Amino acid sequence: MFRDVVIVGMGLIGSSIAGAVRVAWPDVRIVGVDTDERTRRLAVEKGFADEVIEGVNERLLQVLSKECDLVILATPVDSDEPYLQAVAESGYAGIVTDTASTKVRISEMAERILPHPNNFVPGHPMCGSEVNGIEGARDDLFQGAYWILCPNESTPPEHIPALHEFITGVGARMINIPRDQHDRAVAVVSHVPHFVASSLVTLADRAADSQQSVMRLAAGGFKDTTRIAAGSPKLWCGIAFDNAEQVKAGLRDLQGILDQFADALETGDRQKLTEMLKAAADVRRSLPAAWVPSSDRLLEVRIPISNHPGAVAEVTAIASEAGCNIQSIEIDHVTEDRAYLSMILTDEGDVGQLSTKLITAGYAVSFAPLTPKEHFHV
Repeated sequence: MFRDVVIVGMGLIGSSIAGAVRVAWPDVRIVGVDTDERTRRLAVEKGFADEVIEGVNERLLQVLSKECDLVILATPVDSDEPYLQAVAESGYAGIVTDTASTKVRISEMAERILPHPNNFVPGHPMCGSEVNGIEGARDDLFQGAYWILCPNESTPPEHIPALHEFITGVGARMINIPRDQHDRAVAVVSHVPHFVASSLVTLADRAADSQQSVMRLAAGGFKDTTRIAAGSPKLWCGIAFDNAEQVKAGLRDLQGILDQFADALETGDRQKLTEMLKAAADVRRSLPAAWVPSSDRLLEVRIPISNHPGAVAEVTAIASEAGCNIQSIEIDHVTEDRAYLSMILTDEGDVGQLSTKLITAGYAVSFAPLTPKEHFHV
């Protein structure tokens, strides 16, 4: 595991990562970075960091060059460039990851600035809070949450199991998504919903009379549906413009769906309206209520892999496509250019689909059931 971690940005996500690391690995040294004096003070007072540095300076370069083996950028993409430049200037050659909700721009930035861009593995924890900044930080924020990684064919194979151990250690579930697919996916499930929530609040506000009777009725489902509208306007404005093309496309698609509802009402087409509502209800009911895998049924998957770029990223991406959760991952080197990839899976996902996809991709694969006790010795 990582012994010295630098977290740039001690807001909600950065401080929550620090808190989760404190719980999972109390001996890990955490150095925070933040430009806000109050945030720096609170991060130390709350025990999130051993030290907090004020932005890019000589101390940060010293830490990066001698006292660091993982860098996490937990700042908006607009703020990341000087820190990537500091990583490059310091000579740091370890793993760099981030937590931004868009990947295209930050990946292009890392490719342009870092001398070893293959060490940058884009990341995105899919969680948050309506309470902004360090005040909203919680050490259990990532429990059961999805944490996306976007490795590619140039990602060193050892980076994936290292980050997997880190991500699952703080309670999250790691899944892989190709970088070119990430921004469209999160636009649909995260960014567009934020604008939907904001629109609903605006609609209710416009409908409110002088006594605010509409707002007094806006409890229960309405408050749950619109909770995310209370998020930071500045942050969400930045996210929207970082992912403008995909957010625009999602909003246009949503407009089309809303128009279909309106058209069905205008034409009196009860059957069409019922069919649309039923289709959405069926999909919604199929969503899992929570990620609760069984720890009593584990499966070891062993896959011979040649030591070529992208093999580990491809295999873990296939596992994610099949809905399989990787509880642990190891690389067992047999010779200089041959190795076995061992993945321990929970009882989630479609193992048959996983097997088919791996074989189709040209991999030999073997499965063996394990008990938790056996897994301890793997």
